[in-house]
Amino acid sequence: MPTVLIVDDEPHITSALGAFFERAGHQVLRAHTGEEGVQAVRRERPDLVLLDVRLPDMTGFDVLDRVRDEPSLVVMITGHGDVPLAVRAMQSGAENFLTKPVELAHLGAVADRAFEKMRLRQMNQYLTERRGRASSALLGSSPHMQELNAQIDLLARSDRTTVLLVGETGTGKGRVAAAIHDHSPRASRPFVEINCAALTTANLDVELFGQERVPGQPRNGDGHAPGVLELAHQGTLFLDEIGELDSHLQPKLLRLLEGKGFRRIGGTREVSTDVRLIAATTQDLVQEVTAARFREDLYYRLSIMPIHLPPLRARTREDLVDLVARVLGELAAGLPESPAELEDAALDRLLRYAWPGNIRELRNVLERAMILARGGELILEKHLPGEVRDASGLGVEHHVPRTLDEVERAHIDRTLRAHTGNRTRAAKELGISRATLIKKIKEYGLRAR
Repeated sequence: MPTVLIVDDEPHITSALGAFFERAGHQVLRAHTGEEGVQAVRRERPDLVLLDVRLPDMTGFDVLDRVRDEPSLVVMITGHGDVPLAVRAMQSGAENFLTKPVELAHLGAVADRAFEKMRLRQMNQYLTERRGRASSALLGSSPHMQELNAQIDLLARSDRTTVLLVGETGTGKGRVAAAIHDHSPRASRPFVEINCAALTTANLDVELFGQERVPGQPRNGDGHAPGVLELAHQGTLFLDEIGELDSHLQPKLLRLLEGKGFRRIGGTREVSTDVRLIAATTQDLVQEVTAARFREDLYYRLSIMPIHLPPLRARTREDLVDLVARVLGELAAGLPESPAELEDAALDRLLRYAWPGNIRELRNVLERAMILARGGELILEKHLPGEVRDASGLGVEHHVPRTLDEVERAHIDRTLRAHTGNRTRAAKELGISRATLIKKIKEYGLRAR
């Protein structure tokens, strides 16, 4: 909840402004002298300070000078406004300057910009603290990402369960697959990755299942060429773009998942292997099954516990900051003369951009910016590419397509979490009866908390 400090000795002013911010849900503090204001800023560290120029014991400029090093943003107000006074206020470090009588609509806009700037500053500080520091949160720290992190941890320990990772290109499916392997009992054994879309059917067949000896071309001690299913024995096989797997190979993979082994190309002997399979796709496999391009039985074998990785445009600002911190930390090792910290304006642009290329695009943008900023202390807005700098004009700032039912379900679920499952308090906050809330919980299949 943002905190606002009003420093003014006119009761009707402090009352009117205080009521305005309280209606908006903000915490309001009041001080009637300059000294009280200085102490309140240092003690309470409010997000926004509304500071009158004329006070009983000192001027607003005296107060501003004494709190200059505090993180609070200051907006000065006066009944005697003129251009030189406004210029002096801005030069002294004020965020803005308003004249009395203050128009509440204008004040609201000024306050919103100040709160956003404060949130951005706090996020940048959080980013600086997180950069380069190991984190158990692979995907982020929001409630949704914490739930995904927990599922990934469970899958890592269940080392025989097949995993299906679903998400757009560049959402981190390969990283998640590697993390599942690295935190599983198979971590000391091979992790082998194959992209099903990168090979022809014939080459993929040989790559996966191996080939018996070609006359005159011995490939191994016993004369055969092993496939990755044998090379990854007791380890993990990651099949990326599983939706591109040819219909000829789908039954062979299904047979393997059913524990029946396989035969090398050109061979007659049954070969067995102990491999944990992780598959990934950018496609909607249900649609592929409906269109008869993907076997239904194979789909159900793969999707025992699917993990859906959201695109960057659908992630929270906090999750994006976590991701930026992680990428900057990784890049810093290879770019020792480049800054790995961002100015607030640059971070703002990164958080506003929709990232159609997801993590790959983010990584490329940050690496380019670090190179351009080499020798400086911060990555500046000018170091970002034009499409990112113009992000505010895209009109798609992290838009998440959702139906009204999805929005209502998510809001009810968050409210129940906030009240630790107390349905009476949750219903009161939602403005509905307890009976209606219970009906909604059943309708949306929400878990009891």
